[in-house]
Amino acid sequence: MARLLLNDIHLWYTDLMDKRSDPRVKDWPMMSSPAPTLALCILYAYFSKSLGPKLMRNRKAFDLRKLLIYYNLCQTLFSAWMFYEYLMSGWWGHYNFTCQPVDYSNNPLALRMARTCWWYYVSKFTEFFDTLFFILRKKNEHVSTLHVIHHGCMPFSVWMGMKYAPGGHSTFFALLNTFVHVVMYFYYMISAMGPKYQKYIWWKKYLTTFQMVQFVAIFTHQFQLLFHECDYPRGFMIYIGLHGVMFLLLFSDFYKAKYTKGIQANKSHIERNGTNYKNCPINGEIYTNGHSNKGACMPVVDDENDGSADLDDYKTRSNGIYKNGFTNGHILSTNEAILNSDTNTSSLHQRKVK
Repeated sequence: MARLLLNDIHLWYTDLMDKRSDPRVKDWPMMSSPAPTLALCILYAYFSKSLGPKLMRNRKAFDLRKLLIYYNLCQTLFSAWMFYEYLMSGWWGHYNFTCQPVDYSNNPLALRMARTCWWYYVSKFTEFFDTLFFILRKKNEHVSTLHVIHHGCMPFSVWMGMKYAPGGHSTFFALLNTFVHVVMYFYYMISAMGPKYQKYIWWKKYLTTFQMVQFVAIFTHQFQLLFHECDYPRGFMIYIGLHGVMFLLLFSDFYKAKYTKGIQANKSHIERNGTNYKNCPINGEIYTNGHSNKGACMPVVDDENDGSADLDDYKTRSNGIYKNGFTNGHILSTNEAILNSDTNTSSLHQRKVK
């Protein structure tokens, strides 16, 4: 009985891998089996939430500012190239936005789209470095559940698309995502360049809104096929559409916590208690004696050099005097944070007091 069951499973797996998939990509790197991709995703999750923080527990944080500038530049250019390739291999004049079947032929344009999809798959692994750099800099509060889910499940999801539908309707998802990543990694790069340049990225808070608009566009574009016929794998369309819904809900929770509840609670606390803002949220993160909360959500950027106009306004009204370790930009004694007096950013920096 067990042997028959195992034989049935083997036949089903062989049929799924060999007969139902795109034969053009069968021998491409990482495409013959889902095992390597699944293994890397599991290893990523384990390293991010357990092994990485343990290895860094008794080590000093690395100063990676220069490396981050070059890394984010490379990611910006890589994303821009993929966005261009998605346009040129289909979405700029060749694809239909209401229904686009997959072209499984060896037509040069179809193969160009398949190759672009494979590079997009590779990019999901290069994004693991986002998490690695957080851990090496001991910013574990940014390695939240949302962050790990977002980065950890994407490689396998893209592998599925690459294996069975490397082209067609659902590549609209990748088209939008690569464009969003151009903007996002460009922001990261400018942010890493320091206070001198950060005045040019005042639009930071709109990044999360931009990402949420992306997810709405993705599931709207996918689910339209529920209402009319299209020669595109229905199951895969639903799978990608549900990804858009899931990430929209997760990022919406993050947005509320960071930009709505955080600032409202911050104003309320300062108005109620005058100058004392112990335990009050600053840009959505709770600071108690200089320590931020263990981020329940994924920040779109590293807030090391972030500022808040709302908080600055309340600081001015309170004559610049704060309890709990702050006064006029100078550390008193108890906190491990200092108020940055840089006039270009007027931002609150968290730094270790040495």
